[in-house]
Amino acid sequence: MNIPENSGRLVLAIYLILVGITGVFGIQLGPASVLLPILALAAGILILLGR
Repeated sequence: MNIPENSGRLVLAIYLILVGITGVFGIQLGPASVLLPILALAAGILILLGR
């Protein structure tokens, strides 16, 4: 499976958009709130790996 070179930045962008939307509009994700830390970890790892 080929992972695009900028996938870390893509995951980071999605994470930042989700955090911004939840913060500005006060949206509660409920059980899906575990998604934000997972996205943050994935973005950090991919960026460190240079992907």
